[in-house]
Amino acid sequence: MIVYHLIAITFAYIIDLFVGDPPHWPHPVRWIGKMISSFEKRWNHGQSKRWKGVSMLLFVLLFVFSLVLIFVLIGYKIHPLVGVFVESIIISTTIAQKSLKEAALEVYDPLKSGDLVAARTKLSYIVGRDTEQLDESEIARGTIETVAENTSDGVTAPLFWALIGGAPLAMVYRAANTCDSMVGHMNERYKEFGWASAKWDDVMNWIPSRLTGIIMLLGKRPERTSYQKAWAILFRDAKKHPSPNSGWGEAAVAAILGIQLGGRNYYKGMISNRAKMGEPLNPIQSDHILKANAILGRTVFLFLLLLWLGGMLVELAVTWF
Repeated sequence: MIVYHLIAITFAYIIDLFVGDPPHWPHPVRWIGKMISSFEKRWNHGQSKRWKGVSMLLFVLLFVFSLVLIFVLIGYKIHPLVGVFVESIIISTTIAQKSLKEAALEVYDPLKSGDLVAARTKLSYIVGRDTEQLDESEIARGTIETVAENTSDGVTAPLFWALIGGAPLAMVYRAANTCDSMVGHMNERYKEFGWASAKWDDVMNWIPSRLTGIIMLLGKRPERTSYQKAWAILFRDAKKHPSPNSGWGEAAVAAILGIQLGGRNYYKGMISNRAKMGEPLNPIQSDHILKANAILGRTVFLFLLLLWLGGMLVELAVTWF
């Protein structure tokens, strides 16, 4: 069964690489989002908000897992090739390498041509910070941080869970990530109701995020420093991020490019000082966005090879013992 998962993962990778997520096509995440929104409106009030949030998370994950499992089992019952095809399509909807690259390029193109107004607007679509007053370096920083952080969240983590449990677990990961994105915020409205969603997303990202950061450094020689120093930066700075997982991608990209990420951001006019990651060996420029995209592509490809290696070793172990 692992071999089927690996084949499906590979086809999903290819589908996403060339097709991506066309905006007008139906997408499971949009349906999951509507389900979460419905629960939030009905349950996020009154007493026991935390337990209501736990119940919502469990229902969403179990519903998604069961529905996808039924589709996959029907496919494999018809024929293994049909099963692999069904899994490939479903897994491809859980990853977003092409969309992430395109979102970064939509900021890069006007930024490179000197149109800061358009670049700020495009950046505002993919980050939560205020963008109206950002200069070229800060616009590039926001874009690079988005690519670095979402390499795991948007691509390698769902592929990791697809290896463990095929399309059902890949979609469970995407549902958990969507729950966290929608309600897992530490503000007055969501801090209780979204508690379980935030914690479970952290659990599901713990291994993939660390693997991703390590593979980033294995796949690209640092530009302005030694490998030894780059590894030191990764393990020193990854833990500085407010999220227990997001810092691994950001610290790795910063170490590779010889730039410093993090620093001062504004959210609705309020200052937020984020820990700095990396060393400012190079000033951040628009071309670093292209380099971050290149790191993304190389990392995902190497991650796919790692999944094949790990999956085949498990298959051999099961066969021998």
